[in-house]
Amino acid sequence: MNPCIRNCCLDENDICLGCFRTLDEILAWRGLTTKGREQVMIEIEKRRIAKAR
Repeated sequence: MNPCIRNCCLDENDICLGCFRTLDEILAWRGLTTKGREQVMIEIEKRRIAKAR
């Protein structure tokens, strides 16, 4: 499952304001293993929570 929500806009830290992936994570997504994608999803949730605070 790709976390992209088609609301792409990078902040000053190169983190997408739509899906909360870093630019590097976005570029690497297709080549990641299932385990790698799961790890990115964990990091996305951490960023989403931090942003909400």
